[in-house]
Amino acid sequence: MDVIVQLSGDLTQKYRLSIDNPKEPIEEAAIKQTMEEIIAAEVFFTTGGKFVSAKGARAIERNVTDYELV
Repeated sequence: MDVIVQLSGDLTQKYRLSIDNPKEPIEEAAIKQTMEEIIAAEVFFTTGGKFVSAKGARAIERNVTDYELV
């Protein structure tokens, strides 16, 4: 499972950060708090400026089935 967080920059660009194998169970409040901490830390700088607001988040699960072709 991955969690994708969506943030916007100073110049209204949208950015996505992927968090691989997050701690489960995933709690909405924890995601929101983490996004606020990312924004406050100002450690990411992009062509669109720094992150200024949280826009959303989603959890994505992928199922893979391998087929042996003989």
